[in-house]
Amino acid sequence: MTDALRCPVCAGALSRTPTTLRCPNNHSYDLNKHGYVTLGTGRKLPEGDTPAMVAARTAFLATPAYLPLTTTLTHLVDHELVARLDGVSAPQLHDHLSAAGDQPHGVAGTGGQERTGGRPLVVDLGAGTGHYLAAVLDGSARAEGLAFDVSKAALRRAAKAHPRAGAVLADTWGALPLADDSVDVLLNVFAPRNGAQMRRVLKPGGLLIVVTPTERHLAELREQLGLLSVDPSKAERLAVELRDFTLADERLLEWPLNLTAAEADDLIAMGPNAFHDRARATGPVTCTASVRLGQYRPTPSK
Repeated sequence: MTDALRCPVCAGALSRTPTTLRCPNNHSYDLNKHGYVTLGTGRKLPEGDTPAMVAARTAFLATPAYLPLTTTLTHLVDHELVARLDGVSAPQLHDHLSAAGDQPHGVAGTGGQERTGGRPLVVDLGAGTGHYLAAVLDGSARAEGLAFDVSKAALRRAAKAHPRAGAVLADTWGALPLADDSVDVLLNVFAPRNGAQMRRVLKPGGLLIVVTPTERHLAELREQLGLLSVDPSKAERLAVELRDFTLADERLLEWPLNLTAAEADDLIAMGPNAFHDRARATGPVTCTASVRLGQYRPTPSK
């Protein structure tokens, strides 16, 4: 999957050594012992999710609470990739590596060559721990994936989330260190969106899946504990951010959540409310999960 990655300084293709990724201009990036690679220009990046937030997310997503969302994403991506691969013979496995040596997880590659075939590539921008990407890859045996995030604590988990997934620390607000037209499916689940860069890296006819909360999402929990509200203008902002895409399909996904106090606290602690003073759940909580899943295609250039 390294064949899709590009140098963040000069946009050159990256080839691998036992411990680094390197471009023809000798810009070099270490494959660290935690299994992810940092592709940055030296500019300080946001810290992203804290270790405590990552621990809370890991604990919460280990429960079946968000299984309806995980299952829906898995089915959508599998349907897309089956259609793309129909009639195509199964590609060969790429090698996988990490700084610690030949490992089943971490950043993998094929020497920085252009992506002219092989496994379809699924990229999760703002992947966190890699939970959704791993589920998607479990459901699509011929695909491989890359998890992008700015949180080192999250990427340590994402690098080990799936044997066909690599992990990259990069500024997803800036120029993505990915080749033009290199990605088959982009995932964006409760994460910021860089529409112009998403359009650049997604293949013509590729699929972008964006998951955003509706105003009903966790409304009972937010009202009970005084949590941050969902921005009522989110839909308008989304339309502006994704103006280079055409909405191909949209669905509302809602399901009840029956949470223990500990699960409710993890749910709160894994998101932006973790940065604010907040009340804690004192007992079991019943609330509604409500998300919008938008499927987008790149709008052809005129």
